[in-house]
Amino acid sequence: MLGPMALETLELQSGPEPLASIVVLHGLGADGHDFVPIAKELDLSSLGAVRFVFPHAPMRPVTINNGMWMRAWYDIVGTGDDILRREDEAGLRASMAGVQALLDREAERGILPARTVLMGFSQGCAMALMAGVRAPQRLAGLVGLSGYLPLAPTTAAERSPANGGLPIFMGHGRRDAVVPAARGLSARDSLSALGYPVEWHDYPMEHSVCAEEIVDLNRWLLRVLA
Repeated sequence: MLGPMALETLELQSGPEPLASIVVLHGLGADGHDFVPIAKELDLSSLGAVRFVFPHAPMRPVTINNGMWMRAWYDIVGTGDDILRREDEAGLRASMAGVQALLDREAERGILPARTVLMGFSQGCAMALMAGVRAPQRLAGLVGLSGYLPLAPTTAAERSPANGGLPIFMGHGRRDAVVPAARGLSARDSLSALGYPVEWHDYPMEHSVCAEEIVDLNRWLLRVLA
């Protein structure tokens, strides 16, 4: 696939001639394979065929991990509140362009943006929320799992009018020690204040995905893609 970041992707289709797409962004140090098993657990058969697109983030050194090279959507410089004070804006914006290229590609392949969901986990959640509210064409919805909202101070000025009021599903573990639930709640409150209908769920889990969350997500996807 060609695009601003030449992102490589995996794909999974539930049948020929898909009528909807779900683009899934993995977390730090993972790759596109990470959420394939979870996609297979979803039952979206009533919608017709669905295409899942799983991009691989580019390889880059990550400061918080002693400069180790790994797949990451952007660099992470510190921990706690320092993450917000020292955000890798250049990396975030470069990845946002790559994600938008994926959304554009789905439209070129015949899937209407209004039939496309952008979803992410952890660092992928941050990218999904950031890119989704700025996408120039109306999407079906956003899914943010165990993450937060990056570049929050610029969201109001940079959000796309086309995606005003976009439905958002957010899930988070109450015992998450990697991205504390408070950061997810802060993202929820910021997005809600801007008029986005956020469906918030928290679960008795750590930095992961649980069966109850998959059930809730399945129900939400059926609604926004109906």
